[in-house]
Amino acid sequence: MSLINKKNLIVGITTCTLLLNTGCLQSTPNSNFLPNSINAKQINSESDGIVALKEVFDSSVEKIPTLSAVGYAVVSSQPGRTDAQKRLMAIRSARMAAMRELAEQIHGIQVDSNTTVIDLMVQNDTFRAVVKGIIRGAKTVRINPTGVDTYETVLEIDKDMMLMMLKSARRT
Repeated sequence: MSLINKKNLIVGITTCTLLLNTGCLQSTPNSNFLPNSINAKQINSESDGIVALKEVFDSSVEKIPTLSAVGYAVVSSQPGRTDAQKRLMAIRSARMAAMRELAEQIHGIQVDSNTTVIDLMVQNDTFRAVVKGIIRGAKTVRINPTGVDTYETVLEIDKDMMLMMLKSARRT
């Protein structure tokens, strides 16, 4: 693959990821993550997409959000011989659920669906969601029991870690 094709591929993937993030972030409508000058028409052409991506990479620390995610798990449904083992497994499961939510925010989610229609009536409707990605630097903010049988885990990727990831993306 030529150097130009590699750069175009990286720019395309990064632009799509950043655009997906704007829809997934829990922020105010006036979020400063993407500059106001970026819109869908600009990203459609390659040269404008590169300019838009450069604006994002050149953004200051103030414009980079802190991502957070919450995961839940039920204690009674966990494997284990004792209540203490089940509780620890629930905490671990809640943490993994929060990791999945962070991966959705950063990398997006792939949704596959299939609908069967016979005689103008839906006979079968299936959905499948897949999340793939690497999460680095997620910190556990809190682990709380929420009710008698449920645990909640909150994870966060702070601005410094997001800045580090942006810097490593700039190098490639």
